[in-house]
Amino acid sequence: MMIDTAHPVMITGATGFVAGWIVKLLLEAGVTVHAPVRNMADLSKTKHLTELAAKTPGTIKFFEADLLKAGSYAQAMAGCQTVFHTASPFVTNVADPQKDLVDPAVIGTRNVLEEASRLESVKRVVLTSSCAAIYGDAADVQDAPGGILTEEIWNTTSSLQHNPYSYSKTVAEREAWLIAKRQNRWDLVVINPSLVFGPAINPHTTSESLRIVRQIGDGTLKMGAPRMGMGAVDVRDLAKAHLAAAFTPSASGRYIINGVNSDLLEIAKTLLPKYGKAYPIPRRAMPKWVMWLAGPLAGDGITRKFVARNVGHAWKADNGRGRRELGQTYRPLHETMNDMFEQMIASGLVTNK
Repeated sequence: MMIDTAHPVMITGATGFVAGWIVKLLLEAGVTVHAPVRNMADLSKTKHLTELAAKTPGTIKFFEADLLKAGSYAQAMAGCQTVFHTASPFVTNVADPQKDLVDPAVIGTRNVLEEASRLESVKRVVLTSSCAAIYGDAADVQDAPGGILTEEIWNTTSSLQHNPYSYSKTVAEREAWLIAKRQNRWDLVVINPSLVFGPAINPHTTSESLRIVRQIGDGTLKMGAPRMGMGAVDVRDLAKAHLAAAFTPSASGRYIINGVNSDLLEIAKTLLPKYGKAYPIPRRAMPKWVMWLAGPLAGDGITRKFVARNVGHAWKADNGRGRRELGQTYRPLHETMNDMFEQMIASGLVTNK
């Protein structure tokens, strides 16, 4: 992998959890980063990136753009050979799934990729999709060949009514592949991460994984965590995968980026040795029937169908393609979780009740 520093690189969602680490690696390599943001006047959203750039060989330039406005990325993308598209809402409890999840994911993807088709400079687009575009519920894994998810599989069980976030990632990635096939000047590489954990570049950023870890540490789950099958990956390892996807000439297609096959209880237990005495980290499994009864009352968009198809189901994914073709490596889960929890304590996101 040879990182191109002669041309600027554009990245959407630069202020986000995943993109922050991608920006950091690019700046450390000496790249000029073009970062479109919704409101350039709101310096509170970009201050941490400006300060980061000041300590690195690279440069960051901000451009005002609207994800839902066609042509909005023209200025930011001009002269870029590489485009990272990471911007997409990650929330599970929404009032209007079409408006709050699907439209931003699909229209945003369309606007970014169609702009790439209009500009002669763009050679590669790296899209941050998700394992959610491969499966809908952990129960789907048992229907995969050998009971293991691979890049050939697509999510066919999610909808606006059931797992709308997963549905939004699926239709957005499918839209990306349709746009990519309509042209032959730039190529598309897609990153499909499992649930992303780890410390943030901006400790006050928001993400679904931060919400989950806050619940692990603040007592919400002190009576037990559900054995909800899922994969987990460190945000720092995921950022490296994005760079490898961008600057490895032979990279192509989809890549599952997943550090460990696990479940929510086992993920929580990694914090016990260091924080178990001072914080109410869950030590036992929440019975599935309790989750089935209480889940819909929690206000997190958890339905009984979701509980039935995710709690008590093992989750497995094959990350071999990324290891072989991108040279991907993964740090231990306990390191990821402890680094993340330590930062959340320091920033006041988790308090000892």
